[in-house]
Amino acid sequence: MREARGPALSGRAPPLAYVKYSPLPMADRLSADSRRRMTEPPSAERMTLSSARLTLVHGGVQFRRSPRTVRGAAHVPAIGDRREASAQEARAHRQLAAILAADVVGYTRLMERDEQGTYERLTGLRRRIIEPAVDEHKGHVFKDTGDGFLAAFPTAESAMRAAMAIQHAAIAAESGVSPAERIAFRIGLNVADVIVRDGDVFGDGVNVAARLQGYAEPGGIAIPSAVAEQLGTTFGMQAVDLGRTELRNRSHPVHILSLRFSDVGPARIKSREPRPSIAVLPFRKLSLPQDGYFADGFVDNIIHALSALKGLFVIARGSTLNYGGSSIDVRAIGAELGVRYVLYGSVQRASGRVRVSTELSDAETGEIIRADHYDGDLRDLFQLQDRIAEEIVKIIEPRVRRRELLRALRKHPNDLTAYDLVLQALDLLDRLEYEAFSRARGLLERAMILDPGYSPAFSYAAWWHSYRIGQEWSEDVATDAREAGRLAQAAIERDENDALALAIHGHLRSFLYRDYGAALESFDHAISASPNSAIAWTLKGATLCFMGDGPGALTCAANGLRLSPRDKHIFFSEHILAQAHYINGDFEEAVLWSRRADAHNNRLTSNLRTLIASLVATDRLDEAREIVRRHQEIAPRFSVRAWAARSPMNPDLVASRVEKLLKAGLPE
Repeated sequence: MREARGPALSGRAPPLAYVKYSPLPMADRLSADSRRRMTEPPSAERMTLSSARLTLVHGGVQFRRSPRTVRGAAHVPAIGDRREASAQEARAHRQLAAILAADVVGYTRLMERDEQGTYERLTGLRRRIIEPAVDEHKGHVFKDTGDGFLAAFPTAESAMRAAMAIQHAAIAAESGVSPAERIAFRIGLNVADVIVRDGDVFGDGVNVAARLQGYAEPGGIAIPSAVAEQLGTTFGMQAVDLGRTELRNRSHPVHILSLRFSDVGPARIKSREPRPSIAVLPFRKLSLPQDGYFADGFVDNIIHALSALKGLFVIARGSTLNYGGSSIDVRAIGAELGVRYVLYGSVQRASGRVRVSTELSDAETGEIIRADHYDGDLRDLFQLQDRIAEEIVKIIEPRVRRRELLRALRKHPNDLTAYDLVLQALDLLDRLEYEAFSRARGLLERAMILDPGYSPAFSYAAWWHSYRIGQEWSEDVATDAREAGRLAQAAIERDENDALALAIHGHLRSFLYRDYGAALESFDHAISASPNSAIAWTLKGATLCFMGDGPGALTCAANGLRLSPRDKHIFFSEHILAQAHYINGDFEEAVLWSRRADAHNNRLTSNLRTLIASLVATDRLDEAREIVRRHQEIAPRFSVRAWAARSPMNPDLVASRVEKLLKAGLPE
């Protein structure tokens, strides 16, 4: 939707007609009584004039076709009354209103596919559904944006009921249309003090409503939590808490709830390719010409290993065969193949030894990102090929991810892809700082909306809810658990062989539901699909910890760490290693690995609890109490008994852990 712009409050702004007016407080600072009155229908008898400002007792404005008067005060025209306006009525004035901003999902794509058909169907929806719903709830459409509209209503409740009526009827009307051609709306709803003139509405509150719709699911509604509090109900719609989210061009974040009908699932549209792409060129042979097959074996293994990474799009080997040779123009090759990164190198063997050299380059700039070489014994050729391919993957993935994150952070918000949004969300999530963590959920919601077929966005959104519970930040554990399960299942539905989706789904089955059998089955599927998936091995180790299998957990966590030793998320693998050592009774090793994890991220509360228990077990009570202090700063609402009640660990482990946590001073 195009940004709703109103006149500035200086320069050419129209004169403001104040009738004993002072700015109304923000909606989230209204008194409880005012919030109640905002959701009540308007009544002329309840309109009074306060000594400080014109106050409409019902808390909204009148959207009537005829003028209404306020007893004892000059007439203030109603929004939408365009007929025979007097000079006074034409002057701008302020009123509290509920603003509804609606946008057609994928409008440009729909018009490109079928301009005439889309126009006719959209016109029909406006005539049959939108206009009647707005009129029925005493609203007024004050701006038609082509791909959506803006409307004002007298109360939050009337706007909410209109939004629900529009969405419900539009979903039903378009149910017979294929998903790729279906017209669906996103709606944002906000309550604000706005400027009104000649039936038009201006102000920051209008822009906030327009921004909010970008966080609604197709067929859904996004509202600030303050408006939800005013309403006191979601009218039967399911609510997803997106946390405090930064809106474009606003200095303060807004706490957003995304609402959807319980019987309507997220849209299923084939995903566009959002991932960074890489081409592996034929390696140069620096020994005998007949050794070409030998070098090709290394290239095949590298391509196979890279293809298992869901974060990379790897060009097929057949497309790169003509690019071998000693002279390589990385930028030209990148442009021809449409890739961002190029990997090439050489193979040389002599006297029973082999050396493989590689260079990873940025195809857009020609910059060499990383150059490495690997040596080995030809007697173990196949093991050598596998090892080199594995080492290359471990080096490439984190470096490409970091470069892609920097690329995404430099982009204008309108140019961000679902992949960019996921990268930004992960950067915030991994910090485990409450404010940053809260903003990550909004980015993931935008990614799911922008590309409903992109599985990782759903997986990491599920991961976010899991972390929220684990960090003791959840205000409603049951709701977060349900939402995590729904999103994890949605990720698998989009790609049933995605190792990330399968691994996170498995972790949630054990962590939230103690369904260890289903969890292990999911991990095995993930590892089968991608043997080099570090997160699958690490999360399997976590489940084995819950089950009390210390040796098995140690093996899995060590595999995860070995596969991704340079990953920013390394702290979690180190934490699971600490857990495994603790379960094995090796408390000194548990302290060592907990300290390592703490050095990489000192805000992971589950790791702090493992460190506390390990320090108590090794009679370092003073050190344990210092960690308790840090834990309390991060999770001030933590209770040992509440944690124990929902812990997925077996009862004996929980009892032992509880004793040590209480001894160190964590609140019971």
